[in-house]
Amino acid sequence: MRPSLLDPLFASLSSLPGIGAKTGELYARLLGRESIEDCRVVDLVFHAPVSIIDRRKQPGIAFAPQGAIVTVTGRVDRHQPPPRGNANVPYRVFLHDDTGELALVFFRAKGNWLEKALPVGETVMVSGKVDWFNGRPSMVHPDHMARLNEGESLPLVEPVYPMTAGLSAKVLRKTIEAAIARVPDLPEWLDGSLLAQQGFPATSDALRQLHDPRDENDIDPQAPMRRRLAYDEFLAGQLSLALVRARLRKAPGVPVRPTGRLSVRVIDTLPFSLTRSQSEAVADILADMAGEDRMLRLLQGDVGSGKTVVALMAMLAVVESGGQAVLMAPTEILARQHRATLAHMARDIGLRIEVLTGRTKGRERDDLLARIASGEVDIVIGTHALFQDSVAYHDLQLAVVDEQHRFGVHQRLRLTDKGISPHMLVMTATPIPRTLVLAAFGDMDVSRLTEKPAGRKPIQTVIVPGERVDEVIRRLRSAIAEGRKVYWICPLVEETEESKLMSVEERHAVLSQFFGSQVALIHGRMSGPEKDEVMAGFKRGESRLLVATTVIEVGVDVPDASIMVIEHAERFGLAQLHQLRGRVGRGSEASTCILLYSGKLSENAQARLRIMRETEDGFVIAEEDLRLRGEGELLGTRQSGTPGFAIASLEAHGDLLEIARKDAHYLLETDPELEGPRGRSIRVLLYLFRRDEAIRFLKAG
Repeated sequence: MRPSLLDPLFASLSSLPGIGAKTGELYARLLGRESIEDCRVVDLVFHAPVSIIDRRKQPGIAFAPQGAIVTVTGRVDRHQPPPRGNANVPYRVFLHDDTGELALVFFRAKGNWLEKALPVGETVMVSGKVDWFNGRPSMVHPDHMARLNEGESLPLVEPVYPMTAGLSAKVLRKTIEAAIARVPDLPEWLDGSLLAQQGFPATSDALRQLHDPRDENDIDPQAPMRRRLAYDEFLAGQLSLALVRARLRKAPGVPVRPTGRLSVRVIDTLPFSLTRSQSEAVADILADMAGEDRMLRLLQGDVGSGKTVVALMAMLAVVESGGQAVLMAPTEILARQHRATLAHMARDIGLRIEVLTGRTKGRERDDLLARIASGEVDIVIGTHALFQDSVAYHDLQLAVVDEQHRFGVHQRLRLTDKGISPHMLVMTATPIPRTLVLAAFGDMDVSRLTEKPAGRKPIQTVIVPGERVDEVIRRLRSAIAEGRKVYWICPLVEETEESKLMSVEERHAVLSQFFGSQVALIHGRMSGPEKDEVMAGFKRGESRLLVATTVIEVGVDVPDASIMVIEHAERFGLAQLHQLRGRVGRGSEASTCILLYSGKLSENAQARLRIMRETEDGFVIAEEDLRLRGEGELLGTRQSGTPGFAIASLEAHGDLLEIARKDAHYLLETDPELEGPRGRSIRVLLYLFRRDEAIRFLKAG
């Protein structure tokens, strides 16, 4: 039960004054929720301001710095409405002070409203961002306007919040004030020595101060109240992960006793020897599975670092021990590809491997389910269909999950709720910076594959402006004539009015004029069988140039594809560019990746493309991605089990994460059921940050 102390914060957001059906939709959008029914008062309490308007800055019109938000007190001289019938021209109002003249600019504004708000001859206060053009200052859509006698009531310092279209800053500010008024005096859940050492205020005070900044320092992530709330958020997250881990570990693991009869034969037939980090990962996995506790391990490996071989060794150990293993992939294409790869690696040893996906229907499905239940199948590969209620296993000892960021804490728990308690190995090809691993997967042990298998050649990456696309096509002509295979990646399926991006269908049509039937097309809107057929044709060499969307980002394996063109590369994130590039350079041939960009690049886009040209190390790229983009997007989703922090930022508060992690472990060692005085306060913390699922795992929860 949630403590009654928190009831005012968990009341529906619509219980606050001024939120009706229409504004409710806007608030839901602002807070990233499905509907107003999903929004709670607490969501608005954690909606932190990103900057301030400081009306103490009144430099005078002539001295207002470019781009600064300033307050101007001046006399209105004249109005200049747009010519009749030309709504694209803005409405301008001119005012002056002792230092100069300022133009206030309004697009699609109602003239009669502006005449009332800014009457000619009246002295007014306006506040907003000043832009200088040809030596003249202007202010587009001022944040605030008031006559001088009303201007006294304007707050001198006002927080600025992330907004959504249709919601005014004034209305949002009022609603947030009403939400803050509901913050109760919360118990103290931190140790006194930590409070003193870090200079943290109490959480209730920190929440109130968050929305009442006095100057720029209060908006800084290092402000004491922000650090306090970041620490609370990290602690709630780390406790939640530790409780999940304890729950997953409570279901006893079945010790795996491999004999080596299969794995030795597979290693002997592999055309390469395992790298040092592959051997270490296999040793860690076997040691984990040999114990009474269930394994919960994250296997991080860059594109092409050989995660599949490590997973195969783990699965063979289970089969030698008399059990079954499953390998769960995010897509059907990938599931079937894993089947082909494993069957090839483990040929001639009598391993029984099957694929089970949503496409497996009727008698074929019934027959397969019967063989899985009787133990006639050793390894089952598939999508989420592997864990549907209709699937019964004979003796499931290991679940390997490919692509962690699509499989968060909730899914890990759902497995145990079904009474299935296999060892769990989770693989991700997205190298994740260490701090992010701690934040999102603190409940897992981690193995990292750091070398590329022998024989892999570096991929040469070049950056080319879109105007030189004809030159790229000429180079591809000679490459295809030499028998090479090419991927051409586009960001969209079809071109829209608003978008000037080259769509995949349009690019396919253009390239078909040069390469005829050698060009194939694949995108996410095609059905599973259609995609499989196109990929198979490309693998067999029936097509030589595959025009695709990012559908090929995860795991598609065509070893003899050695050129990749990524169109509008400036539109992709670093992690995605790195994933895409990893589809080439998988064979023995030297490979090339061409990053085509269009228009003028932002500094951020330039930095991303430069990093891609300079390094192939996924872990270096991931650290840079974290620096450039922040952690929110890095794992693709904001489900539970990925960061999505409200206040905490790994970049700004990384030092606090390690302390919170240790604090969480110490707490659960000394008070595993959170029943002591501090433990009971900690329960309030977990509920405050919506970590209810963790509390359910306490006996007394």
